[in-house]
Amino acid sequence: MERNLERNLLDYLSRFKSEYDKTTAILSSPDIFNNKEEYQKVSRRYAFLKDILQILETYQRLKHDKEGVCGILATPAEDEGVVELARQELENLDKKLVQVESSFYGKLSENKRNISSFIIEIRPGTGGQEAALFAGELYRMYSKFIANHADWKTEILDSSPTELGGYKEVIFSVKGPGSFVYFKYESGVHRVQRVPVTEAGGRVHTSTATVAVLKEPDEVELKIEPKDLKIETCRASGAGGQHVNKTESAIRLLHIPTGVTVSCQDERSQLKNREKAMRVLRARLLALQSKQQEETLSKERLGQIGSGDRSEKIRTYNYPQNRVTDHRVNATLYNLNGIMEGALEDLINPLIMAEREAVLEEFFA
Repeated sequence: MERNLERNLLDYLSRFKSEYDKTTAILSSPDIFNNKEEYQKVSRRYAFLKDILQILETYQRLKHDKEGVCGILATPAEDEGVVELARQELENLDKKLVQVESSFYGKLSENKRNISSFIIEIRPGTGGQEAALFAGELYRMYSKFIANHADWKTEILDSSPTELGGYKEVIFSVKGPGSFVYFKYESGVHRVQRVPVTEAGGRVHTSTATVAVLKEPDEVELKIEPKDLKIETCRASGAGGQHVNKTESAIRLLHIPTGVTVSCQDERSQLKNREKAMRVLRARLLALQSKQQEETLSKERLGQIGSGDRSEKIRTYNYPQNRVTDHRVNATLYNLNGIMEGALEDLINPLIMAEREAVLEEFFA
């Protein structure tokens, strides 16, 4: 993966240098000052390209230094101290290369909003109890992935567990630097193929669960007028309809202008349930605003996660073959057990690489 990344960045160096030279020539022409708007546009482009070139030239230098260190390590040496120093330098250079790479793609996307807080909704699709169990396993997979990153945090906002240990619905938030880069690819239909625990005949069944990833706005970015809200309270209930408390702590919010509803019963406190429900409501309204204003939320979310039908899928988890396939980049890994334990990097990295290639191609289009 790293070799491909290095090759790609260095291949683009000459293309950025060529555009930089053209932009410099345009700014050197006296005619450019006759059009103030055009001058400002070209000046911004020039400054941007200058920063990009500095990043790529740093990357090229580090790559050259790394090749030199690798040469030292490839040559037999009697002094073990020299070898150890070379190993340490190689590790240091690899870290710097990753940092510069991040700066490069960050610069390309600098006009995009930095997402550090978002909400994930998981629901069973086709498959009844087996789909609900799979929804629960997806939630646990994401939770373990988050736990592997010390600066990432998660919080359940609402959940409806089933008696068999699955979920009719689970909604949770994720916060942390760089987390959205990974989770933004999870929206869609996830398909599982295996023998359900409820299957007596040993036959492989196909079930699905849907995942929606919603950016979480703050109060300044998206204000909700009190007059536009209808708030209802009721008793919270657990799996199978059993009441988990005797007070009316569950909250149901209705956003009157759009018809968007949110329910939350995860906390025993009515106030905490209301706060969590408001966070989910804001995220759903932001998702709604990203589409045409006249669309309903159900249409917007249908476009993101589909209907949950078996034929609509972004990823397949095949238990008999210990296989996970992402159909968007045709990537297959035979490490299903490890992935379900939270080892998602190797599964998501090809998606990141594909998007980065697309960003670069779009830039030069």
